[in-house]
Amino acid sequence: MDPAAAFERLFQAEYPRVAAIANRVLADPDAAEDVAQEVFVSFSGRRDPGAPWAAAWLHQAAAHAALNALRGRTRRAKRETAQAIPFGATSPDPAESALEAERRAVARAALARLPERTATLLILRYSGLSYVEVAAATGVGTNQVGTLLRRAEAAFRKEVGDAFV
Repeated sequence: MDPAAAFERLFQAEYPRVAAIANRVLADPDAAEDVAQEVFVSFSGRRDPGAPWAAAWLHQAAAHAALNALRGRTRRAKRETAQAIPFGATSPDPAESALEAERRAVARAALARLPERTATLLILRYSGLSYVEVAAATGVGTNQVGTLLRRAEAAFRKEVGDAFV
């Protein structure tokens, strides 16, 4: 049988169920349709639409994709809540926001110019990792992390110049 015809038949037979599985998880018909379409696009051309396991694969993929979409929705809601301006608070000063964005750009450019190991040490430490975690991630001794970080910070300050004064 023609693979395109077999896929069309599988799509016609299973799309409603795949969308229903996604909708059961998401409780949002539009988002469920998006998930169902992603599942079929993922299946298309990579798997045999005539295989006896095709429907089961689609159902499982729909559940997984819908759960991923739900997790993404939850993460996005947490991010938006964390970044939201509290009721009654004043909005941030545009000049201060622009200055902060410029400082971040300068910092990123400086990190890009530093040797990889030096930049990695700074990124890991200032991302909240302990000395032990930094040592494990970079392969250096725990007793060396402090010295290497001081050197890395000095190199960083030299790279950024007066941008952070």
